[in-house]
Formats: sequence, structure tokens, C-alpha cells
Amino acid sequence: MLVVYDSVYGNTEKIAEAIGRGIGGDAKVVRVSKSALADAGPVDMLVVGSPTLGGRPSQPVQDFLAGIPETTVKGMKVAAFDTRYSGKFVKMFGFAAEKIAESMVSKGAKLAAPPEGFVVTGKKGPIREGEHERAALWAKEIAK
Repeated sequence: MLVVYDSVYGNTEKIAEAIGRGIGGDAKVVRVSKSALADAGPVDMLVVGSPTLGGRPSQPVQDFLAGIPETTVKGMKVAAFDTRYSGKFVKMFGFAAEKIAESMVSKGAKLAAPPEGFVVTGKKGPIREGEHERAALWAKEIAK
């Protein structure tokens, strides 16, 4: 399994690491790059995460998703997560996880679980108490 993430303030990175620990075994957790998927070798499941920025994933995650060939993820189990601020007006723009999931599903991937969001207490964080544990539990569920 491969967990690919981008992080601006370090919060998404911490959640990605918690997800990797929750999956256990041979899970790899890597910061997003154009070659993240190609360099990983055979992948049976792909988990992609990003901070929510203006209702979307970060530009590096958008570029990564756009660069994945359909033949690479067609039929693959995938999951998407984000970190998000739970302010009043944030919900109007949507969240990154849903857009990440839509991108992968549009290429023929199969969602292992609905997109998931993990809450930060402010724009720069920190992560809300209990979210690390919730991320690890979510990961155990999607790894089944």
C-alpha cells in the first residue's frame, strides 16, 4: 500500500504518518512527487491526502492526480483524505478529499471507503485532539 500526501504546515504529513501506522505492514508513506507512484513499485492500494486549500487539494496533489495514467489505477482500490478547518464558511467551498476521490474514480479506481477529513483547529493547526487515533482506525478499516 502507498500513502501519498502533500502538507503545507505539517498537519497533513502527521495524519499521513498515522494512516501509514494504521495500515501497518509494508505501507509506504511518501510526500507527493511526479514519480511517487512509479517509484513505489507494485501497489495494491493507493491512499492520497492533501490539505484543503480553497476547497481543493494542493497544486502538487492536483498535478500528481492529473499525471496518473488511467491504466495505472483502473480497478485499483483507493482512498482519499484531507486536513480541514471546520470554520463556518469553509463548507461552502467543499473539501479536498472529495475532489481527490473523484479524480481517481474518474480513471476507473474503486473507492475502499468514502473520502475522509481530519480537522485542524486553525488554518495552521494544530490537529484536533483525537484525530491521529481516528486516522489510524480509518486506515485499519480501509486496509481490510
